[in-house]
This record gives sequence, C-alpha cells and structure tokens, in this order.
Amino acid sequence: MALKKTDIAKFKKRLEEMRNQLTVALKGSSADVKMPDEGGGYSQHQADQGTDDFDRTITLELTSHEYSVLKQIDRALAKIDENTYGKCDITGEDIPLPRLEAVPYATMTVKAQEQLEKGLI
Repeated sequence: MALKKTDIAKFKKRLEEMRNQLTVALKGSSADVKMPDEGGGYSQHQADQGTDDFDRTITLELTSHEYSVLKQIDRALAKIDENTYGKCDITGEDIPLPRLEAVPYATMTVKAQEQLEKGLI
C-alpha cells in the first residue's frame, strides 16, 4: 500500500524534527568530548581519571550511534525527495506503516534488515 501525501508530509516533519534534535545533541556531545579535562592534574586520583576516561568512551559510543541514526534520517529524507519513501531499499517492497511509525527513518523491511545484519545480503 502506497503512502498518502499527508502521511509522507507527517513523516517528513517528524524526520526533520528528529534531525534537528540529534544535531543539537551531537554538537553538545562533540563539545564535551573535545573539551580538555579542567580538573586534571597531579592531584587527581587515578580512579577519578579512569572514571573520566570511561565517561568519555561512553559519550563517544553514544555519539557514534547518533551519527549513524542521523545518516539514516538523511537517507529517509532523500527518499522522500526521490518519491521512494516507504519502499525497501533492498527488495522494493512496501515498508509496513507500523514500522515507519515506530522507526520513521527505516529504509528496509524487517526481513531485509535482518538479512543485512546476518550478512546474507
């Protein structure tokens, strides 16, 4: 079932909002990671340094995931411009509406996504 223009407009607005929120969050996360440790020095305990390193690692991993989602959102917005939004990139089948409502940046059906993740595609 092809998506209606009103549905596509709704998804486009939602994707743009998600993109804006992620962009703001990524700017903050990037600044946190790049900022030198102000409390550093000889008086700081090694355990404190370990905690700071762990926190920085977690922030980097979260930032990496957010960049991945941002790329997926950009792809979904490009698909809207190409009039292919709601179609699987792999199979060309319609992506079910409940999947798009749950993950508006989905560009594949669940079955195609699973095959891709298993390395079958």
